[in-house]
Amino acid sequence: MTTAPTDTETKHAGRLDRFFEITARGSTVGAEIRGGLVTFVAMAYIVILNPIILSSGTDVEGGTLAFAQVAAVTALTAGVMTMLFGLVTRLPFAFAAGLGINSFLAVSVVGQVTWPEAMGLVLLNGLLIVLLAATGLRQLVFDAVPLQLKTAITVGIGLFIAFIGLVDSGFVTSTGASSPPVGLGIAGSVATVPTLLFVITLLITAVLLARQVRGAILIGLASGTVLSILVEAIWNLGPRIGGDGAVNQQGWGLTVPELPGSLVSVPDLGLIGQVSFGSFERIGVLAATMLVFTLLFTNFFDAMGTFTGLSREAGLADTRGDFPRLRSALIVEGVGAVAGGATSSSSNTVFIESGAGIGEGARTGLANLVTGGLFLLAMFFTPLTTIVPTEVASASLVTVGALMMAQIRHIDMGDFAVLLPVFLTVTVMPLTYSIANGIGAGFISWVVVHALSGRIRRISPLLWVVAAGFVIYFARGPIEALLG
Repeated sequence: MTTAPTDTETKHAGRLDRFFEITARGSTVGAEIRGGLVTFVAMAYIVILNPIILSSGTDVEGGTLAFAQVAAVTALTAGVMTMLFGLVTRLPFAFAAGLGINSFLAVSVVGQVTWPEAMGLVLLNGLLIVLLAATGLRQLVFDAVPLQLKTAITVGIGLFIAFIGLVDSGFVTSTGASSPPVGLGIAGSVATVPTLLFVITLLITAVLLARQVRGAILIGLASGTVLSILVEAIWNLGPRIGGDGAVNQQGWGLTVPELPGSLVSVPDLGLIGQVSFGSFERIGVLAATMLVFTLLFTNFFDAMGTFTGLSREAGLADTRGDFPRLRSALIVEGVGAVAGGATSSSSNTVFIESGAGIGEGARTGLANLVTGGLFLLAMFFTPLTTIVPTEVASASLVTVGALMMAQIRHIDMGDFAVLLPVFLTVTVMPLTYSIANGIGAGFISWVVVHALSGRIRRISPLLWVVAAGFVIYFARGPIEALLG
């Protein structure tokens, strides 16, 4: 026998519904919880991958970051920023350490400065983004982008997400040759069990989606994970890269799907506040400014592209590609960079993997509370985040990528002045592994082709400025060399 909800429970439920606009957006509390859970599962790898990337970098003084400390602050910052964004904007876009910026920091920045100084540059980058957003300039740039390019950004991100999933699963691998640079699996075959489980998970999810089963992506992830745990228990495949550096081609990628011996670990948050602004003295004002400029452009346009893609996928974008509480979203995204610098977890930004939760039905910030809460729990239950193998999680990325690419049907590409910028935006993103690069190629080509084909009046003045900025962004290496 079920008990009817009390008046108080109904009242609270009504407030929750009105605050997050759950019913107004055609969602339900159950869909938001499922979506938040799926987004976390799709993003949980960042708690492992971000420490791998950041702890691999050695700064100018020989300093390194401890893996466990980076893992703890990665989960903490992702949880806090995801929940903050959900509460402020009521949108289902989760936050975590941006992969492009953390790689740039580990490879390019800390060879010139110390880790605290690198995080100081990240913090400055975030403050500039907050300033641009608070003054409305960032939204003006957002509004200046033609709708065709906004849609192309969505399609490009879909292809990018799918490509990430295909690479992370081992379905697409580097050949090590100049041509072709990538190929299928190992020597042209799906030759490993983890990659086969990716294929199985992808097909399970696809069939469930085709049959319009609710919770299809989550069911697919859970099914793939259970199969993976059973396979590992029977065949003991182990990791792809052993502790001694030996390569086991039949092994798993970032995580081995096995039940952990210990469920709880105490987080070490010692990296919080380890920030310095001494880089301007160490390498000079011009060189440090160029580093901030690079961080700013990457952060600014990666986030803009991701916002565009996710809002369209969630059905929250209007005819111009704008979405609810846009300025607030842009401000909070800048706060993510500030928080990432302050905690040494690298700039935190909106994650394209949020599309997995959106594909599961998430439409409001309530999903973010679920995702953020799970990230905060992950600080204490880090071993559990390693249960879902990368290969299985990758299947959801490919699925979401396919869903996002369907937006291309909204673009009329009969005009080559539109076709070329759209094509470059869509293809450059996955081929260069950068959302910002794809946006830059699209912006520059749009301005040049339209200006020289007699349509200069159709180009927003701000688009000229942004395109010029991207020219500098693409030429930053030679510019830095000249300044040096």
